[in-house]
Amino acid sequence: MTRAISTVHCDADAASSSLTGSALKSVRSVVAAPENEMKRWRRIFEANAKVVIDGEKYLDPDSFVNAIAPKSDSTKIGRAQFAILFRVADSSKRGLVSWDDFTVFETLLKRPDADYWIAFQYFDVDSSGTITFDEFKNVFLANVGPSAIPFDFDCDWVKLYLGRKNGTHVLGYNEFTQLMKGLQGERLRQAFKYLDKDQDGFIRPEEFKQIILEIAGHKLSDAVIERLPTLCTLTPSGRISYSEVVAFQNVIREMDMVERILREATAKSKDGRIDQSDFLNHSAAISRYALFTPMEASIIFHFAGRGSREKRLALLDFAQLLDPQWRAPHDVLEANEVRPKTSLLQGVLKSAYGFVQGGIAGALGATIVYPIDMGKMQNQRSTVVGQMLYKNSIDCAQKIFRNEGLMGFYRGLGPQLIGVAPEKAIKLTVNDLVRGRAMDPETGRIKLGWELIAGGMAGGCQVIFTNPLEIVKIRLQIQGEAAKLEGAVKHGAAHIVRQLGVLGLYKGASACLLRDIPFSAIYFTAYSHLKKDVFHEGYNGKQLSFLETLGAAGIAGMPAAYLTTPADVVKTRLQVEARQGQTHYKGLTDAFVKINKEEGFKALFKGGPARVLRSSPQFGFTLLAYEYLQKYPWQDNKPEVKTALTTPKRDEMSQIRARNALKILLDVHGDFGRRAANFSHPLVKQAPPTASPSKSA
Repeated sequence: MTRAISTVHCDADAASSSLTGSALKSVRSVVAAPENEMKRWRRIFEANAKVVIDGEKYLDPDSFVNAIAPKSDSTKIGRAQFAILFRVADSSKRGLVSWDDFTVFETLLKRPDADYWIAFQYFDVDSSGTITFDEFKNVFLANVGPSAIPFDFDCDWVKLYLGRKNGTHVLGYNEFTQLMKGLQGERLRQAFKYLDKDQDGFIRPEEFKQIILEIAGHKLSDAVIERLPTLCTLTPSGRISYSEVVAFQNVIREMDMVERILREATAKSKDGRIDQSDFLNHSAAISRYALFTPMEASIIFHFAGRGSREKRLALLDFAQLLDPQWRAPHDVLEANEVRPKTSLLQGVLKSAYGFVQGGIAGALGATIVYPIDMGKMQNQRSTVVGQMLYKNSIDCAQKIFRNEGLMGFYRGLGPQLIGVAPEKAIKLTVNDLVRGRAMDPETGRIKLGWELIAGGMAGGCQVIFTNPLEIVKIRLQIQGEAAKLEGAVKHGAAHIVRQLGVLGLYKGASACLLRDIPFSAIYFTAYSHLKKDVFHEGYNGKQLSFLETLGAAGIAGMPAAYLTTPADVVKTRLQVEARQGQTHYKGLTDAFVKINKEEGFKALFKGGPARVLRSSPQFGFTLLAYEYLQKYPWQDNKPEVKTALTTPKRDEMSQIRARNALKILLDVHGDFGRRAANFSHPLVKQAPPTASPSKSA
């Protein structure tokens, strides 16, 4: 055999022989996993073990928690509560975990039933493999505390598991798992009976909250906990019945299934929303038997809808019920705010950056569509002989190109770009500001009325820049054609500003307000609903693509532009200097009346199609640029529903099972483990260490 296969050492080059090298590679791949696992455990142990005794490292309770607690968790289990597991890992009961103890504990966590196994070992104080009545009672009482709702250990339920006579029947592992599964239900029954002093089948809302906090507080978000007393509003009595308490507990117990039904039902819904009937129908469709009763469905929608049961809800509305760590969007923003010494400077820079965003976005949109701006088309007077310069928008464009060349399409662009930065900055900033103030702090939604108000206020605020900008732009556009026909001298923007004066720059401001307020109200509201209701932004975490964002912004500009054309026509007539023989207008009302009387109602919509062709792409590109510029460097996270079902599993399976073991123990009491530092493990005396431990350098 030595002649056929040469000797190969483990540390030798595997390429020395192709046959033996491939064989050795296969062997190494087979044995690599256990070796890597031990190395990983050793690395974790060495990184956290700080106590050194006789040259050996040990984990104390704090370092043990750092070693085994999940780094990311979607539950409300505190890291300090993982100290419960220390008592299981500390097999010698000396207050320290050695490398051997840690290896045994990590191996234990690999069991598929590690969660129940660890709970069993915690109650099995004397490590006999069984749990007596005294062990169960003492461990239970040591962890719930004296202020907890009393539990009657002499009840029939306990006797069914442990026998009628104390100590007659001991629990094996399998019996213990079933006892723990039913323990929370028995605690709920006893707690309700204890608090129902007059035995009429009802308890007060604050008493219901006390029960839930003790047995399931770690499974609920703070928002739901604060609303627990509102369960009494489901019935006219103003109190809470036992059936409602049990129904609420069933919802909590089946929360994973609740989430799956909600996600699937909202995904199938056309509008991404469901009502109580949709929930029950989908629940019945995916299960063999009914999973939830109508009362349980009512409770789900009561807390998701915050008391309003007559509306369809989106998945985002259920977030506070599904995610124990859920917080209102505004609270999250406040909690994430960092206020160092430079916070004021950062705030100024962020505001300035917002203005720059609006300026860049507005300038880009204005430049792209400026040739389409047919201000001259709206100003031509059909009642003046020789003033019908253009038959339509196409004829207007042809004559501009023939008389003024390509640059004629961009006449007045300079003032437009100078004014568009503050105009768009104010418009976008005011809209975002008002929407943010009017937004529901819990759901992040805004009512339709407030959407219109936010857009209208944005449009009204921008007039301070829009009106001077528009009047200079229009006069620059008009004088180009007039100079060609009449031989007049062209003047620049500075001459027009000096000629008009400060007050003259705001000529036609009333018409400008009449145009910009409804335009912005219609535009921003339509844009928001197109993104949400047509393109389904945020629907199951969806983010709009480049074309979808452009499409939503462009389509929103169409009705906004056309419906406000009459105001734009009047504004243009008021701002243009009337030549000899043209009608003079005294004001907004006078202009409306005279245009309608002399030229007909259709004249009020002159240039309407051109406004649509201009405003639609202009605001499309403006909002597109604004949306993408907003992502950097201060990107606001979109609200999502993140739970244990959707959070990426970055933790080891052993860490997940360690957390699940705690969940089983927390069913005994919500504060199980928080008092761990104040008492030693019941029935067991801690042995002092063999030598004084010292912290390693």
